[in-house]
Amino acid sequence: MEFDRQQLEIALRRREHKYLPLSLHVFDTVASTNLTAWDLLEQGAIPGCVVIATSQTAGRGQWGRQWSSPDGGLYLSVAIDPQLEASNSYQLTLALCWGIAKQLQKCGVNVGIKWPNDLVLSSRKLGGILTETKVHKGKITQAVVGVGINWSNSVPETGINLKFWQGKERKNAIDSLEMLALEVLQGIEFGVECLCEKGVNILLSDYLNLLTNMGDKVDIKNHSGTVVGVTSTGELRIKMETYDTKAVITPEICLQPGTISLGYKGLGTRD
Repeated sequence: MEFDRQQLEIALRRREHKYLPLSLHVFDTVASTNLTAWDLLEQGAIPGCVVIATSQTAGRGQWGRQWSSPDGGLYLSVAIDPQLEASNSYQLTLALCWGIAKQLQKCGVNVGIKWPNDLVLSSRKLGGILTETKVHKGKITQAVVGVGINWSNSVPETGINLKFWQGKERKNAIDSLEMLALEVLQGIEFGVECLCEKGVNILLSDYLNLLTNMGDKVDIKNHSGTVVGVTSTGELRIKMETYDTKAVITPEICLQPGTISLGYKGLGTRD
Protein backbone atom coordinates (compact mmCIF):
# COMPACT_ATOMS: atom_id res chain seq x y z
CA MET A 1 0.00 0.00 0.00
CA GLU A 2 1.56 3.31 -1.08
CA PHE A 3 1.53 6.12 1.47
CA ASP A 4 0.46 9.54 0.13
CA ARG A 5 2.97 11.88 1.76
CA GLN A 6 1.55 14.97 0.09
CA GLN A 7 -1.93 14.33 1.51
CA LEU A 8 -0.55 14.15 5.04
CA GLU A 9 1.67 17.21 4.57
CA ILE A 10 -1.29 19.29 3.41
CA ALA A 11 -3.32 18.19 6.44
CA LEU A 12 -0.44 18.95 8.82
CA ARG A 13 -0.11 22.51 7.47
CA ARG A 14 -3.66 23.20 8.67
CA ARG A 15 -2.87 22.32 12.29
CA GLU A 16 -1.39 24.47 15.00
CA HIS A 17 1.69 23.00 16.62
CA LYS A 18 3.15 24.09 19.92
CA TYR A 19 5.46 21.26 20.85
CA LEU A 20 6.16 19.33 17.67
CA PRO A 21 6.95 21.25 14.46
CA LEU A 22 6.81 18.03 12.45
CA SER A 23 9.08 17.10 9.55
CA LEU A 24 8.14 14.01 7.51
CA HIS A 25 10.36 11.19 6.29
CA VAL A 26 8.37 8.53 4.42
CA PHE A 27 9.79 5.17 3.31
CA ASP A 28 8.46 2.08 1.57
CA THR A 29 10.23 -0.38 3.87
CA VAL A 30 12.65 0.02 6.76
CA ALA A 31 14.01 -2.36 9.36
CA SER A 32 12.40 -0.29 12.12
CA THR A 33 10.95 3.23 12.13
CA ASN A 34 12.38 3.75 15.62
CA LEU A 35 15.88 2.80 14.44
CA THR A 36 15.53 5.09 11.43
CA ALA A 37 14.44 7.97 13.68
CA TRP A 38 17.50 7.45 15.90
CA ASP A 39 19.71 7.44 12.80
CA LEU A 40 18.19 10.73 11.66
CA LEU A 41 18.78 12.28 15.10
CA GLU A 42 22.44 11.25 14.90
CA GLN A 43 22.59 12.99 11.51
CA GLY A 44 21.31 16.25 13.03
CA ALA A 45 17.52 15.95 12.88
CA ILE A 46 15.62 17.84 15.60
CA PRO A 47 12.64 16.84 17.78
CA GLY A 48 9.53 16.61 15.62
CA CYS A 49 11.24 14.35 13.08
CA VAL A 50 8.64 11.81 11.89
CA VAL A 51 9.41 8.49 10.21
CA ILE A 52 6.61 6.57 8.45
CA ALA A 53 7.01 3.27 6.60
CA THR A 54 4.55 1.06 4.75
CA SER A 55 6.21 -1.99 6.29
CA GLN A 56 9.02 -2.99 8.65
CA THR A 57 11.33 -5.98 8.37
CA ALA A 58 12.48 -5.90 12.01
CA GLY A 59 9.70 -4.12 13.87
CA ARG A 60 9.72 -4.60 17.61
CA GLY A 61 7.50 -4.05 20.61
CA GLN A 62 8.19 -3.78 24.31
CA TRP A 63 11.05 -5.80 25.84
CA GLY A 64 12.43 -6.83 22.46
CA ARG A 65 9.34 -8.68 21.26
CA GLN A 66 8.87 -8.91 17.52
CA TRP A 67 6.19 -6.65 16.06
CA SER A 68 4.68 -8.04 12.87
CA SER A 69 4.60 -5.20 10.36
CA PRO A 70 2.94 -6.25 7.09
CA ASP A 71 1.79 -3.87 4.39
CA GLY A 72 -1.44 -2.08 5.27
CA GLY A 73 -0.62 -1.04 8.84
CA LEU A 74 0.56 2.28 10.21
CA TYR A 75 4.20 2.22 11.35
CA LEU A 76 5.28 5.60 12.63
CA SER A 77 7.95 7.02 14.92
CA VAL A 78 8.43 10.55 16.26
CA ALA A 79 11.48 12.08 17.94
CA ILE A 80 10.49 14.20 20.93
CA ASP A 81 12.16 16.22 23.68
CA PRO A 82 10.11 15.39 26.80
CA GLN A 83 12.22 17.23 29.42
CA LEU A 84 11.65 14.52 32.02
CA GLU A 85 13.68 13.00 34.82
CA ALA A 86 14.82 9.49 33.91
CA SER A 87 12.96 8.14 36.94
CA ASN A 88 9.70 9.36 35.34
CA SER A 89 10.28 7.78 31.94
CA TYR A 90 7.15 5.61 32.14
CA GLN A 91 5.07 8.78 32.37
CA LEU A 92 5.87 9.35 28.72
CA THR A 93 4.31 6.09 27.53
CA LEU A 94 1.33 6.68 29.82
CA ALA A 95 0.74 10.18 28.41
CA LEU A 96 1.20 9.12 24.78
CA CYS A 97 -1.16 6.14 25.07
CA TRP A 98 -3.72 8.44 26.63
CA GLY A 99 -3.27 11.18 24.01
CA ILE A 100 -3.62 8.83 21.03
CA ALA A 101 -6.63 7.07 22.58
CA LYS A 102 -8.38 10.39 23.25
CA GLN A 103 -7.71 11.60 19.70
CA LEU A 104 -9.12 8.40 18.18
CA GLN A 105 -12.15 8.65 20.45
CA LYS A 106 -12.85 12.09 18.99
CA CYS A 107 -13.19 10.26 15.66
CA GLY A 108 -15.76 7.84 17.10
CA VAL A 109 -13.31 4.96 17.63
CA ASN A 110 -13.97 3.45 21.06
CA VAL A 111 -10.34 2.85 21.97
CA GLY A 112 -9.25 1.69 25.41
CA ILE A 113 -5.80 1.20 26.94
CA LYS A 114 -4.34 -2.15 28.05
CA TRP A 115 -1.51 -1.55 30.50
CA PRO A 116 1.16 -0.63 29.84
CA ASN A 117 1.28 0.29 26.13
CA ASP A 118 -1.50 -1.30 24.04
CA LEU A 119 -4.46 0.36 22.32
CA VAL A 120 -7.50 -1.89 22.48
CA LEU A 121 -10.69 -1.99 20.41
CA SER A 122 -13.52 -4.50 20.98
CA SER A 123 -11.29 -6.36 23.49
CA ARG A 124 -8.62 -6.88 20.82
CA LYS A 125 -5.28 -5.26 20.13
CA LEU A 126 -5.52 -2.35 17.73
CA GLY A 127 -2.00 -1.08 18.23
CA GLY A 128 0.92 -0.54 20.53
CA ILE A 129 3.49 2.04 21.56
CA LEU A 130 7.23 1.63 22.07
CA THR A 131 9.03 4.50 23.80
CA GLU A 132 12.83 4.56 23.77
CA THR A 133 14.99 7.13 25.55
CA LYS A 134 18.55 8.30 25.97
CA VAL A 135 19.54 9.50 29.43
CA HIS A 136 22.33 11.79 30.62
CA LYS A 137 22.91 12.76 34.26
CA GLY A 138 19.53 11.48 35.34
CA LYS A 139 17.53 13.30 32.66
CA ILE A 140 16.00 12.13 29.39
CA THR A 141 17.88 13.99 26.68
CA GLN A 142 16.22 12.38 23.65
CA ALA A 143 13.23 10.14 23.10
CA VAL A 144 11.67 8.31 20.18
CA VAL A 145 8.10 7.06 20.33
CA GLY A 146 7.10 4.32 17.90
CA VAL A 147 3.46 3.58 17.12
CA GLY A 148 2.08 0.59 15.26
CA ILE A 149 -1.65 0.52 14.47
CA ASN A 150 -3.56 -2.05 12.44
CA TRP A 151 -5.32 -0.34 9.54
CA SER A 152 -6.07 -2.89 6.77
CA ASN A 153 -3.32 -5.43 7.43
CA SER A 154 -3.91 -9.02 8.50
CA VAL A 155 -3.95 -9.55 12.28
CA PRO A 156 -3.71 -12.50 14.70
CA GLU A 157 -6.61 -13.77 16.81
CA THR A 158 -5.90 -11.20 19.52
CA GLY A 159 -5.82 -8.31 17.02
CA ILE A 160 -8.25 -6.16 15.09
CA ASN A 161 -7.75 -3.69 12.26
CA LEU A 162 -9.43 -0.31 12.18
CA LYS A 163 -10.71 -0.44 8.61
CA PHE A 164 -12.55 -3.71 9.31
CA TRP A 165 -14.00 -2.34 12.56
CA GLN A 166 -15.25 0.86 10.91
CA GLY A 167 -16.92 -1.15 8.14
CA LYS A 168 -18.64 -3.38 10.68
CA GLU A 169 -19.77 -0.40 12.75
CA ARG A 170 -20.71 1.61 9.65
CA LYS A 171 -18.35 4.40 10.63
CA ASN A 172 -15.89 6.11 8.33
CA ALA A 173 -14.50 9.07 10.26
CA ILE A 174 -10.97 7.88 9.47
CA ASP A 175 -11.05 7.06 5.77
CA SER A 176 -7.38 6.49 4.92
CA LEU A 177 -4.03 5.46 6.31
CA GLU A 178 -2.87 9.07 5.89
CA MET A 179 -5.75 10.36 8.03
CA LEU A 180 -4.96 7.74 10.67
CA ALA A 181 -1.36 9.01 10.71
CA LEU A 182 -2.63 12.56 11.17
CA GLU A 183 -4.83 11.59 14.12
CA VAL A 184 -2.00 9.63 15.75
CA LEU A 185 0.42 12.56 15.38
CA GLN A 186 -2.14 14.91 16.88
CA GLY A 187 -2.68 12.46 19.73
CA ILE A 188 1.07 12.33 20.42
CA GLU A 189 1.26 16.11 20.57
CA PHE A 190 -1.85 16.22 22.78
CA GLY A 191 -0.27 13.79 25.24
CA VAL A 192 3.08 15.64 25.28
CA GLU A 193 1.34 18.98 25.75
CA CYS A 194 -0.75 17.76 28.68
CA LEU A 195 2.23 16.11 30.36
CA CYS A 196 4.42 19.20 29.99
CA GLU A 197 1.83 21.84 30.90
CA LYS A 198 -0.43 20.10 33.44
CA GLY A 199 1.58 17.19 34.74
CA VAL A 200 0.83 13.48 34.86
CA ASN A 201 -1.62 13.65 37.78
CA ILE A 202 -4.10 15.72 35.76
CA LEU A 203 -4.38 13.17 32.96
CA LEU A 204 -4.07 10.09 35.21
CA SER A 205 -7.73 9.98 36.29
CA ASP A 206 -8.88 10.10 32.68
CA TYR A 207 -6.26 7.49 31.74
CA LEU A 208 -7.77 5.17 34.36
CA ASN A 209 -11.21 5.64 32.79
CA LEU A 210 -9.75 4.21 29.57
CA LEU A 211 -7.88 1.37 31.25
CA THR A 212 -9.43 -1.95 30.21
CA ASN A 213 -7.61 -3.88 32.96
CA MET A 214 -9.45 -2.26 35.86
CA GLY A 215 -10.93 -5.00 38.04
CA ASP A 216 -9.01 -7.81 36.33
CA LYS A 217 -8.01 -10.74 38.53
CA VAL A 218 -4.33 -11.67 38.50
CA ASP A 219 -2.13 -14.26 40.18
CA ILE A 220 1.15 -13.18 41.74
CA LYS A 221 3.28 -15.98 43.21
CA ASN A 222 0.22 -18.13 43.96
CA HIS A 223 -1.69 -15.24 45.53
CA SER A 224 -4.76 -13.61 43.99
CA GLY A 225 -5.07 -9.91 43.36
CA THR A 226 -7.18 -7.34 41.57
CA VAL A 227 -6.03 -4.49 39.31
CA VAL A 228 -7.11 -1.24 40.97
CA GLY A 229 -5.17 1.36 39.01
CA VAL A 230 -1.86 2.76 37.79
CA THR A 231 0.54 5.02 39.68
CA SER A 232 1.73 8.38 38.40
CA THR A 233 5.02 6.71 37.45
CA GLY A 234 3.27 4.06 35.33
CA GLU A 235 3.32 1.11 37.73
CA LEU A 236 0.33 -1.23 37.92
CA ARG A 237 -1.50 -1.16 41.27
CA ILE A 238 -2.63 -4.58 42.52
CA LYS A 239 -4.74 -5.13 45.62
CA MET A 240 -3.63 -8.50 46.95
CA GLU A 241 -5.71 -10.95 48.97
CA THR A 242 -3.83 -13.02 51.52
CA TYR A 243 -5.37 -15.09 54.25
CA ASP A 244 -4.29 -16.11 57.72
CA THR A 245 -6.18 -17.87 60.51
CA LYS A 246 -7.64 -14.68 61.93
CA ALA A 247 -8.29 -12.20 59.16
CA VAL A 248 -8.18 -11.33 55.50
CA ILE A 249 -5.31 -8.96 54.72
CA THR A 250 -5.42 -7.01 51.45
CA PRO A 251 -2.16 -5.16 50.91
CA GLU A 252 -1.51 -3.25 47.72
CA ILE A 253 1.56 -3.78 45.58
CA CYS A 254 2.87 -1.91 42.54
CA LEU A 255 4.45 -3.64 39.56
CA GLN A 256 6.69 -2.09 36.94
CA PRO A 257 5.97 -2.71 33.24
CA GLY A 258 7.52 -5.98 32.13
CA THR A 259 7.07 -7.80 35.44
CA ILE A 260 3.62 -9.22 34.66
CA SER A 261 1.79 -10.16 31.46
CA LEU A 262 -1.87 -9.22 31.16
CA GLY A 263 -3.73 -11.12 28.45
CA TYR A 264 -6.73 -10.14 26.39
CA LYS A 265 -10.07 -11.00 27.98
CA GLY A 266 -11.36 -14.29 26.68
CA LEU A 267 -8.32 -14.73 24.45
CA GLY A 268 -5.74 -16.32 26.71
CA THR A 269 -2.65 -14.58 28.05
CA ARG A 270 -0.66 -13.67 24.96
CA ASP A 271 0.50 -10.06 24.55
